[in-house]
Amino acid sequence: MCNYFKKYISEHILLIENIKNNDVFLNKAQICCDKIISALSKNKKIIFAGNGGSAAEAQHMSAELVGKLNFERHALNSISLTTDTSILTSIANDYDFKFLFSRQIEALGEKGDILIVYSTSGKSKNIIQAIKVALEKNVFVIGLTGQNGFQPNHCNIELKVPSIKTSIIQEAHNLLGHMIFSKVEEVLFNKKKIK
Repeated sequence: MCNYFKKYISEHILLIENIKNNDVFLNKAQICCDKIISALSKNKKIIFAGNGGSAAEAQHMSAELVGKLNFERHALNSISLTTDTSILTSIANDYDFKFLFSRQIEALGEKGDILIVYSTSGKSKNIIQAIKVALEKNVFVIGLTGQNGFQPNHCNIELKVPSIKTSIIQEAHNLLGHMIFSKVEEVLFNKKKIK
C-alpha cells in the first residue's frame, strides 16, 4: 500500500521539478502575473471558466481574488462563470452546452478583462467557444491545460502542464494558481506573504 502512495507522490514531485526547471514555462507564468496585475490596476476583471474539477478550480481561484490569499486587503474584481445555476441550466437547455461560457462572456466580458480558462485536454467545446468570443471582445485569454494543449493561437498565452494525467494536471493548476495569485497579491498590495 505504501509503495502505491510513494509512486503517486513521486510522479507529482517529478512533474513539479520539471516545471521548476523550465524557464520558458516560468517566464510565461510571470507574463500571466504581469497581465493580471495590469488588468486589476485598471479596474478590469478576472473571469474564470472550467468544467468538472476545473470548474472547482475556477471557483477556487476566483475566491482567492475576491477573498484573500495571504493577508488582509480589499477585494479584487473577479468572477467564475461556473456558479450561477440558473444561467448555466438555461443556456444549456435553451441553446447548447457549448455556449455555456461564451454567452456569459458576451454579457460580462469587456476590453482589457482577462479570461482564465482551465481544460486538462484543451478540447472542451464550451471553453473553446468562450475563448473565441473573448478574443473577439479584446479580452486577454490565459489557458491552463495539459501537455497536448489547445490548438495553436487559441489563447493569448498558455501554460501547458507537461502531463496527460488529469489528476496531476489539475493539482499542478492549483499550484500554479496559488503561485501566480500570491505574486499578484504581493505586488498589488506591496506586502510579503505571511509566514
